[in-house]
Amino acid sequence: MRSLTDQDIRGSFVNCSKGEAKRLFVPRDLGERVWEDLDFLGWRDPGAPDRTYLVTERADQDRPVGVALRFQPARRGFLHRSMCSLCLTTHPRGGVSLMTARRAGAAGREGNSVGAYMCTDLACSLYLRGRKVPKSGMRIEETLTLDERIARTLGNLYAFLDKV
Repeated sequence: MRSLTDQDIRGSFVNCSKGEAKRLFVPRDLGERVWEDLDFLGWRDPGAPDRTYLVTERADQDRPVGVALRFQPARRGFLHRSMCSLCLTTHPRGGVSLMTARRAGAAGREGNSVGAYMCTDLACSLYLRGRKVPKSGMRIEETLTLDERIARTLGNLYAFLDKV
């Protein structure tokens, strides 16, 4: 992923108004990110614990695409495990949450939303590349190459974004 500026990020959101995009929290460490290790930028809003944001680039679009998401922290049993629907990383309790996005346009104004189970920290790119290890300490072994796993993750992400 190429590096993004605050302005790039704020202008990318498809499911919130320009005023909402102007007021949302954007990470201050954009210049320190290792962009080549990211397939998308995801972060939580420290001032609103139920809000999180995701911005990515798509080859079929000439600008980044961002979505505002909401989630409820998982409240499952101690031994319960869940799998992210984007990167297919399994996590113990609390590592995966149902992320919901208000749909864009009239459907979103009517209250319609879509959701997917995602890594709560939105660090799918880092889990795929082995830069971050899930709390369980391991990923399921796969025969796919890294490039194939990245392509699968992006395909899953784009399918979600198409629903928004």
